[in-house]
Amino acid sequence: MVKIEATYEGDLRCRAIHGPSGTELITDAPTDNMGKGESFSPTDLVATALATCIATTMGIVAKRKEIALPNMRIHVEKHMTTEAPRRIASLPVKIWIPLPADYAERPLLEAAATGCPVHRSLHPDVQKPIEFIWGE
Repeated sequence: MVKIEATYEGDLRCRAIHGPSGTELITDAPTDNMGKGESFSPTDLVATALATCIATTMGIVAKRKEIALPNMRIHVEKHMTTEAPRRIASLPVKIWIPLPADYAERPLLEAAATGCPVHRSLHPDVQKPIEFIWGE
């Protein structure tokens, strides 16, 4: 269990504190939703959570198998619905993996990405396709 304390600071801004580490982060509503857009929005953090969870889960598998993933990059785009209620419609992901396309552990690494806890926790209505780009 992890505790996170969030405080509404006003003007559509929140401060959150990660209990175990004390690390703080700020969220702002986006400019298209009455905010200042000066930091991540809460839904930006969902997209960030997906990308970093994929990287972490793949990293765990890679570490166990002694696979080097230097400079692996992940790009995620957040698309919101245009109709009410406002929600995340899709989170398409691209992963650039610096290993050859015929790498023997490719299926294991791809399964780790699609099986990350955030990917599995998102509502089925949220489209979350993953494109793997090998050899870069």
